[in-house]
Amino acid sequence: MLGTFGPIALFLVVAVIFPVIPLFLSRFLAPRRPPNPVKLEPYESGMETIGPTHVQFPIRYYLYALIFVIFDVEVVYLFPWALVYDKLPLIAAVEMATFIILLLVGLAYAWRKRAFEWQ
Repeated sequence: MLGTFGPIALFLVVAVIFPVIPLFLSRFLAPRRPPNPVKLEPYESGMETIGPTHVQFPIRYYLYALIFVIFDVEVVYLFPWALVYDKLPLIAAVEMATFIILLLVGLAYAWRKRAFEWQ
C-alpha cells in the first residue's frame, strides 16, 4: 500500500512544504523598517490622482466579467475539439453536445435572471 500511495504522499508533502518555507524565511530575512508614506499614496500612471481614489465598480461589471471568462474558457475547450472533429468517435460528439447544452442552460438562466441588462 505504501508503494502505491507513497509517491502521492511525497508529492503532497513537497507541495505543502515548498511554498511554506519561503513564507517563513521571508518573515526572518526581510528588513524591518516603517513604510515610506510617499510609497503608500495612490497614483495613476505615475501622476497624482485627481478626485477620489477609491471608486466602487457596480456589481454588474463583475457579473459581465465572470460570464465573459466562462464563455472564453468554453472556446478553449471547443477549439481543439473542432480541429480533430472528423477523427473522433461518436461518443465525443455526444460529450461535446452535452457540454454545450450545459453552457446554454447557464446562459438561459443568466438571461432569465436579467443578468445582461445594464441599469
